[in-house]
Order: sequence, then C-alpha cells, then structure tokens
Amino acid sequence: MKIREDFQTDPASSNHPINLDPLWLPFTPNRQFKASPKLIKSAEKMHYRTNTGESVLDGIAGLWCVNAGHCRQQIVAAIQSQAQELDYSTTFNLGHEGAFTAAEGIANMAPSGLNHVFFTNSGSEGVDSALKIALGYHRTKGDGQRHRFIGREKGYHGVGFGGISVGGILPNRKMFSSSLLPGVDHLPHTHNLEKSAFSKGEPLEGVELADELEKIILLHDPLNISAVIIEPISGSAGVLVPPRGYLKRIREICDKYQILLIFDEVITGFGRTGHAFASQTFDVIPDMIVFAKGVTNGAVPMGGVIVKSEIYNAFMSGPDWAIEFYHGYTYSGHPLATAAANATLKLYKDEGLFERSYSLSSYFEEAVHSLKGLPYVVDIRNYGLMGGIQLLPINDKPGQRAYNIFEKCFEKGVLVRPAGDNIALTPPLIAEKTHIDIIVDTLRSVLSKSA
Repeated sequence: MKIREDFQTDPASSNHPINLDPLWLPFTPNRQFKASPKLIKSAEKMHYRTNTGESVLDGIAGLWCVNAGHCRQQIVAAIQSQAQELDYSTTFNLGHEGAFTAAEGIANMAPSGLNHVFFTNSGSEGVDSALKIALGYHRTKGDGQRHRFIGREKGYHGVGFGGISVGGILPNRKMFSSSLLPGVDHLPHTHNLEKSAFSKGEPLEGVELADELEKIILLHDPLNISAVIIEPISGSAGVLVPPRGYLKRIREICDKYQILLIFDEVITGFGRTGHAFASQTFDVIPDMIVFAKGVTNGAVPMGGVIVKSEIYNAFMSGPDWAIEFYHGYTYSGHPLATAAANATLKLYKDEGLFERSYSLSSYFEEAVHSLKGLPYVVDIRNYGLMGGIQLLPINDKPGQRAYNIFEKCFEKGVLVRPAGDNIALTPPLIAEKTHIDIIVDTLRSVLSKSA
C-alpha cells in the first residue's frame, strides 16, 4: 500500500501540504491511515470539523474524555489566563495555588475518606503511581513482603510496564511479555456471552466470579498480596459491566485479607456513570482511585491518584525535612493543567452535567439496544453514557469488522470507537437526545448494509 507522504488538507492553501510520514500514530494502523488520512481542524461542543470542512458528530467524547463538549470557553479562557500569568512551576519543593485548588476540588468530589490527590500527567502514569503507592504503603507498615498485584483479564490500565502487567488485553501485552512485572496474577473477566448477552445495565449472572479472587489470594498467600486493581467498568475491552453485587464482593474479600483495592476510573470518572465516580454509583469505596481524561475535559493532559487518608498518613513519618515518597513527574500539577481542571470541575457543577448524564442514561440504553438483531451484532452492553456493541469477528482478521464500521460511520459524519471486535459509544455529557439518535441511526444504517 502506497503511503501518501504529502496530503493536501485545504484546497485553498496549495502552498502548505502536510508531510504525514514523520509521525508515528499511537494505537493506529499507520499504513492504512496514511493511505486515507482523517485530519481534524477544529471542534465545538458536540462536533469536530475536518480539514476538508466536513462536520463529524463526536460519539466518543474525544477519547472518553471531553465530557463537557469541545472548546468550552470557560476552560479555554482559564488556560489562556494561566499561560499569561504562570506558564510553569515545578511542584518539587514549590507549589502554586491552582494545584492545591484542583486537589481540593477533586477530593471533594471523591467518595468519603479519599482525601489526598497525587498528580500525574496521564492515566498510565496514574496507574503506575498507584502501584508504587501500594508497595510503599505496605513497606511503611512493616509489610514489605506484600509485593504481588492482582489485575483482571480484559482489563486496561494504560501502557506503562506496571499498567500492561496488571492489564489483561492480549495485544497490549504480547509484544512485551518477557519484560512485564513479576508476581502478577489475573482474575477472570466477567463477560458471559452465553448467559448475559444483551443485558441492560448490570448483568444478573456472574457475581460468583468475584470468589475467584479469594482462590488467587490463597494460592499466593495473602501476606504477599499488595493490591487488587480493576476498572469498575472495563471500557477499552468494549464496555464490560460488572455483574450485580460483584464489586461489593471484591471489596469484602480485599478487606478480609487487608489488601488494598484500586479502582481505575480513568474512563468512568467525572460523570460517565451519573456520579463523579463509578465507585459512588456502585456504592463501593476503594482505597485508591486513578483518574485522568475527564478531569480537564481533555484540554490539557492530566491524571492522578486519589488515596485514603490512612494511606497518605502512613508515609508522613520520619524527619520532617526528608522526602516521604520518592516519586513524581516534572509536570505533576502543571499550572495549565490545574487551570483546566479547576475550570472543568466548575463547569460540571454549574451545568449539572453528572445529573444530566444520569437523566440521559435510560434513553441512551434503549437507543443502543435497538441495534439488537442487526447483522453481526452478537451482544450489546451499557451503563450510564457508555455503550458497547460486540460484533462477530471476521475469520482470521480480529478487529477488522469493527474498524470497517468505524470508517463507514466517519464517512457518514459520526465518530465511533473501534475496540477489538466492539464498537464503543461514549458521547459527551452535553449530548441531546437528537445527538444520540443520529449516532445510533448512523450505526444502524452501516450495520444493516454490512451483511
């Protein structure tokens, strides 16, 4: 396949072609993309605009992150103002007001008891930070032998070596399998196509799968286990919703053996399930929450870990001049990121977007499940404003069918997300019912013609 190295993006600007060759795109079939590029020039609220002028309805909130819609002026103005006043300040031995304000705002939204925020620059860094915090916590308590982690099959926890070690998506692991963290085991995933296909919300079958955690713990000796990390809802695996009662049982088992429970809420955080965090939706409080994406509405990279006071306080010992936790990033609590976060959190509150997400969820549920019975649709899953449509794979071409659907929807002016053999839908929380109709009707049209 010939790669188009020079792509003319604007017919009126013949003097400025773009050379596509130098950029290595992440999680993208680069040769296919560069043969037929999809370039975005601008965005506003629910829509992108391509370099050739077409409008594209954003059905995935950028990448699960633009919850308040694109280019919201309150966030733009906050970033511009911050850049003029303070462009950068390290948070190593220094601080700036915006970082403390953002930490307070996030902690106030979190479940009771999670009162301290450690800032990173992404969800991947947030996961690796949470794993290090877990190890450090046990060490400070004299339990340094607690070095093992338990993740879950089909889980996605970013792309750091810690994250792919506890993660359970095969393509993310197989190229690096010889260099993953030792001492990691995995829970079975909860997706049961035979018993729970086309469940609306939480499946009624499968709570017993949580008991597999106790078997794994006993296999490795409870005194060796540091933490369990799972997504409340597995997003990148195609929106796998936990069986009813499953998360509560996981919490009970962790408590029984004094093992930390980490919820990766990079995707589910900031309104996706109708509350600030899915832990509140499911009424299960973890010991740590990893967040990113929606915290700044995607405007500036930012992530972090929210921890219980017990964990934070365990580190606060020894000489008061000594560093308690040897970990951090150059851009932790970056002024522009915290400005974006503070404006975003205010916007969520002022516009009642979490409540809006909850109120839209039943309409969204009925809309996505209306696709049942279309060619190649083998399952549909949903919770809040998250939907996953599982497709029958093409023989020997895993993921190809979903990618083809993604391309055809884009051609019709709607952006959906291919995730393996699934199509994921996660529209911004500002979506109207008409936007949901357009997204689902476009998918219906494409799927009906794909037989």
